[in-house]
Amino acid sequence: MPITRAEKARRTRQRMLDAAARLFTERGWTRTTVEDVARAAEVGVQTVYFTFGNKRALLKEVLDVAVAGDTDPVATLDRPWAREVLAEPDPAAQLARQAAGARRVLERAAPVLEVVRTAAAAEPELAGLWRLNREQRHTVQLRFAEALVAKTALRDGNDAASAADIALTILGPETYDLLVTGRGWAADRWERWAAEALVRQLLP
Repeated sequence: MPITRAEKARRTRQRMLDAAARLFTERGWTRTTVEDVARAAEVGVQTVYFTFGNKRALLKEVLDVAVAGDTDPVATLDRPWAREVLAEPDPAAQLARQAAGARRVLERAAPVLEVVRTAAAAEPELAGLWRLNREQRHTVQLRFAEALVAKTALRDGNDAASAADIALTILGPETYDLLVTGRGWAADRWERWAAEALVRQLLP
């Protein structure tokens, strides 16, 4: 059966995204050019520009795909794992599900997030992308925290806002990168530590 035009375009787009993800994480933002991505994906430079617009938009899509795990336009809170977090009746089990979900996301996305974070200090256009990602992560954690406070009182007078801040810190890419990439922790060890830290910080 011949490949349809739409399927060919999808495969070409995915090839460009895969090439960009590899180059950005290997070389960083500054040392990766659109020309490099085009060469690695075996497409013309204009194909990359036509598909994504510019280098920042390309990196943003690489990040979005890494966070989601696919190219489907489904928000994090509408994904099955997030719905399971919200529906979990036991507070400690909810926090364990949050840690497990964060681990799955960060195993894919942490290297790309580190590219954005390190480049943000010198690149205003990436500083905005980093702020947007952090705001999106906070939105997710705040919704989880609101679900948590509906199930139990929190420790030390914490409310949903402060619980979201704590979860944002414990489950953030900075903490994951420090312990897993920097200190050599296995991802499952980080997940157990994160779940236990959330329980100790938030539950009475």
